[in-house]
Amino acid sequence: MTKINKIKSILNEKGITSKWLAAQLDVDPTTVSKWCTNSSQPDILTLLKIAHLLDLEVTDLYDEEIISQYSSKN
Repeated sequence: MTKINKIKSILNEKGITSKWLAAQLDVDPTTVSKWCTNSSQPDILTLLKIAHLLDLEVTDLYDEEIISQYSSKN
């Protein structure tokens, strides 16, 4: 599976658990687990909430190669 987001590594860097993130977003912990394993992706509104909670820009949540790949298509 392609690594699209960096949620898992960012949580690890910040010492935050996926359970904490799930509680803050009022979602099931298995949902966050799926995001962390890149088996699914959060919607844009959830991404904005995650970025706010983690004091990041939305683009910080994604792999730079993925961002540049889609940015170059315009």
